[in-house]
Amino acid sequence: MSEKRSQAAASSFLFKLMESLGAQIIALVVKIVIARILTLEDYGVLSMLLVFTSLAQTFVQSGLNTALIQRETIDETDRSTVFYLGLGIAAVLYGVLFVTAPAISVLCKMPGLDQYLRVIALMLFPGAALSVQNANVARNMEFRKPMLATLVATVISGVVGIAMAYGGLGIWALVGQQLTSQVVLSLILFITVKWRPHLTFSLKRGASLFRFSWKLLVSSLLDTGYKKLRSFVIGLKFDSEALAAHDQGAMYPELVMNAVNGSIQSVMLPVLSEQQDQLSRMKQTMRRSVMVSSFMVLPMMAGLAAVAKPLVTLLLTEKWLPCVPFLQICCIDFAFYPIHTANLQAINAMGRSDVYLKLELIKKAYGIGILLITVFFFDSVLAIAWGAVVSTVLSSFVNAHPNKKLIGYGYLEQIRDILPPMILSLIMFGAVSLIGLLNLSPLPMLVLQVLGGVFVYFLLSLIFRPTAFRYLVETLQAFLNKRKGAQA
Repeated sequence: MSEKRSQAAASSFLFKLMESLGAQIIALVVKIVIARILTLEDYGVLSMLLVFTSLAQTFVQSGLNTALIQRETIDETDRSTVFYLGLGIAAVLYGVLFVTAPAISVLCKMPGLDQYLRVIALMLFPGAALSVQNANVARNMEFRKPMLATLVATVISGVVGIAMAYGGLGIWALVGQQLTSQVVLSLILFITVKWRPHLTFSLKRGASLFRFSWKLLVSSLLDTGYKKLRSFVIGLKFDSEALAAHDQGAMYPELVMNAVNGSIQSVMLPVLSEQQDQLSRMKQTMRRSVMVSSFMVLPMMAGLAAVAKPLVTLLLTEKWLPCVPFLQICCIDFAFYPIHTANLQAINAMGRSDVYLKLELIKKAYGIGILLITVFFFDSVLAIAWGAVVSTVLSSFVNAHPNKKLIGYGYLEQIRDILPPMILSLIMFGAVSLIGLLNLSPLPMLVLQVLGGVFVYFLLSLIFRPTAFRYLVETLQAFLNKRKGAQA
C-alpha cells in the first residue's frame, strides 16, 4: 500500500472512530434515559422483536454490498441491480413477517407482539437503500460523509424514543426509536452520498454478484441466527425479564467494541481488498489492525467489567442490577473480537467466501452444541452466557487457522501481538478492582475507578511503549500536522 493510501486509511479510521464514538455516546445517553423509564419486560419484548428483524435484515443485505466492495471494478449497472434486488427482497420478507406476526406472538407467549413486529419490520426498506450507499462509502474510503448522518440520525431517533417513553407509550418508544434511526440515516445518506439508482437492472450481473455473496449470506444468517437463537431460547425458556437482563448486559460492552473495533474493521476491508495480490503487505496491515484494535478494546472491556456494579446502579438504577453479571461475562466475550473479526475480514478481502462459509458451519455446529448443553444440563441464563464465551474463544482459533496458510499470519503470532495490551489490561483491571473495595457511594466510586484505570493504563503504555501505542501516537501526530497544514 502506498504511503498516500496508508495515510488515507489512517485518516479514514480516525473519522470512522469519531463517527462511531460520537454516535455511540449519544446512543448510550438515549438508552440510559429510556431504560430508567421503561421496565425490564419492555426491553425483553424488544429483544424478541430484534430476533426476527435482524434475520430479515441479513437477508436484505445478503452480502451483495460486500461483493460491491470486494470487486476490483464495478459500474452503475452493478450498483443499481443490488439496490433493486435489496428492495425486492425487503418487500417479500416484510410480507412474510406481516402475515406470520400473529403466530409469532402466540409462539413467544407475548400478547401484542404482532402489532410491534409489523411496524418495526418497516426498517427493512431503508436498510436495503443503505446497503449500496455504505458500499460506495467503503470503496471510496469517504467515511467522513456518513459521520454527520449517523450522529443526526442518532439524535433525532433518540429524541423520538425519549419523548415516546415519557409519554407513557412503553414498548412503542423502543419501536419508534429503532425505525426512526433507520429512516433518518437512509434519507441523509441519500442526500450526502452522490449516487442515485439508475433505471437499469441486470439479472446476469445480479447472479454474478450473488455467486460471491451467497456464501456470505449463508454465513451471515448462521452468525445472526446463532446470536439471536440465544436470545430466543432465553425468552422462551425463562421470561422476558431474564432476556432483558441478558441482552442489556451484552449491549454496553458491544457498544464499546463496535465503536472501536468496528471502525477499524470497516476501514480494513477495502484496504485489504486492494492488497489481496500483495500478501506481505496484507499481513502487515492485518497485524497493525489486530494490535491497534486490541490495544484499544482490551482495556475498555477490562475497565467496564471492573466498574459494572456502580455504573449500572448510577446510570440505570438498582432495578437493572440483574444485568451486572451478564455485562461482566460479555466483556470477556467481546475481548476476543479484535482477532475474531480481523481474521474474517482478511478472508473476505481475498474473495474466499468459500472458506468463510466453511468456518461458519464449523463454528455454529459446536456453538449450537454448547448452547444445548448449557440449556438442558445447567438450566441457567448465566450458564448460557458463559457458554457463549467458550464458543468465542474456540472461534478465535478456528478463524485464525486459514490465515496461517493464506497470508502467513497464524494464531500464535496473533497471540504474541495482543499479549502486551492484554497484560497491561489485566494489571489495570486489578488496580480498578482494588479501588472497588473502598466503601464509597456509586458516583465517587465510579469516578475514582475510571480515573484510576485510565491513569494506570496510560502510565504503563508510556513505560513499556507497545507497538500499537507508538503507531497510534504517530498516526495522531500526522493527522494533526495535516490539519495544521491545511489551515495554514
